[in-house]
Amino acid sequence: MSDVDDRQQITDVLIRYATGIDTRDWPLFRTVFTEDCRLDYGEIGVWHGVDAVTEFMVAAHAPAGHTMHRITNPVVTVDGDTARARAYVDALIMAADNDSGVHAAGVYDDEFVRTDRGWRLARRRFTTVLVETVGAS
Repeated sequence: MSDVDDRQQITDVLIRYATGIDTRDWPLFRTVFTEDCRLDYGEIGVWHGVDAVTEFMVAAHAPAGHTMHRITNPVVTVDGDTARARAYVDALIMAADNDSGVHAAGVYDDEFVRTDRGWRLARRRFTTVLVETVGAS
């Protein structure tokens, strides 16, 4: 497989992450991660393992209305069966009434591993750049 193919597959994993959250497709969301993943979202929290991060995301998004997680500008570097990626995230999470919500933006610094099921996210560090309320005041 070429580096171009690997980079595209890793980018697809990033999109699957956003799609899983926004459609509340938690089985799809789980396919993003290794079983022993570690995610550090700073003040938001740190999770160890796919079960822990999925449990958090389900609970965090259950009361939400529309959500839009946009992941852009991926820069992926492949080294054999491991890879690093940096991408921007721009997320809109609306309240259940869809009249107000939170807009957050930041950077994902990720480590991926090639598995027998394809590329999976093993480590993530999220750096917050912006958090603001939107809508009704």
